[in-house]
Amino acid sequence: MIETGDLIRILKGVPETRLRILELSHKLIGENGDIDPQKVAFYSKELLEATEEAQQYSRETQEAVRCLKELARLWH
Repeated sequence: MIETGDLIRILKGVPETRLRILELSHKLIGENGDIDPQKVAFYSKELLEATEEAQQYSRETQEAVRCLKELARLWH
């Protein structure tokens, strides 16, 4: 069975993730502060890839949370 210290060490080893969707969202803003449809069209391929990346990250995060909850349940 995994010990608390082991779990903390594992979690500390998880690298920081910077999602491209956040960086890309800044590029989509027009002069007036709204989303610029032309920029969205220009970055459409990158936007699709970044969206898929964010969705995958979300799924993986949900699975990690599920596992942590299961471990917590087993400890109690």
